[in-house]
Amino acid sequence: MATDVTSIANEVAPAVPERPPRTPRLQLGPHHHRFLVIYGILAVVLGVAVTGVVIFAGKSINPAPRWSAWKPHGGGLGAAKEIADQVSKSYRLPNGSQLVDVIAGSPSVSASKTQTISIHYLAVHGTQGRQDEIFPVSSSDSVMYSLCGLGASCSIATGKPSPQRGRLVRREILELALYTFKYAGGIKNVIAFLPPVAGKPTYLVYLQKADLAAELHKPLVQTLAAKTPQATTISAGDAHVVDKTTIPGVYNVVRLSQTPQGEFVLELKPLPAK
Repeated sequence: MATDVTSIANEVAPAVPERPPRTPRLQLGPHHHRFLVIYGILAVVLGVAVTGVVIFAGKSINPAPRWSAWKPHGGGLGAAKEIADQVSKSYRLPNGSQLVDVIAGSPSVSASKTQTISIHYLAVHGTQGRQDEIFPVSSSDSVMYSLCGLGASCSIATGKPSPQRGRLVRREILELALYTFKYAGGIKNVIAFLPPVAGKPTYLVYLQKADLAAELHKPLVQTLAAKTPQATTISAGDAHVVDKTTIPGVYNVVRLSQTPQGEFVLELKPLPAK
């Protein structure tokens, strides 16, 4: 009987398998955590490198649009002279002659045929209760453009002065300033003398780089039409941009003054408010 009970129990209860031998626990060295940190840093560096490659590849496939189709090769005043030559040749009179020559230089005026005086400050006379403003200028951060026609005293030789022709001249000044601020490193001020008109005061346009920040952050063709117009063919879009950016910077030249320390100040008067 006892034998039968034992046999039944062995059939119902499963056999307990022998426990396999335990695998010895890995013994961690004293520098284990330091290696984990190093591996983590390497993983991060690798991830950043891969991301950079992906971004670079994306830019190579879809590069940002160029600001302009042409740009000067030099820098500073050298770039300004290249810009003056490049821009001036595209502005023409109805007879095909060049509108004006453009002379690039540092801020200065001619006291005589043999003496040139460097300008250290522009002083804008306050109007309608506004206080005077003083702007320092120098050869390191400013460029002066003289727009000179082929007539007497640098006036435009042919045709009659008109608001349309004046806007074309200011369009040329705007284009000069945009190229200068974009490519002539360190230049923050552009002073441009307009060609004189008989019996009229001397005028200039003074523009600061901050004035054109919006235009410098988009391609030039989004600001001015790629094809240079003539006075009577400026588009409404170009006319709006030219007037908005340049009219506030037009000043009548009053006189050249000198401080007690010997620095020269060009005094300017804003146009009357309309």
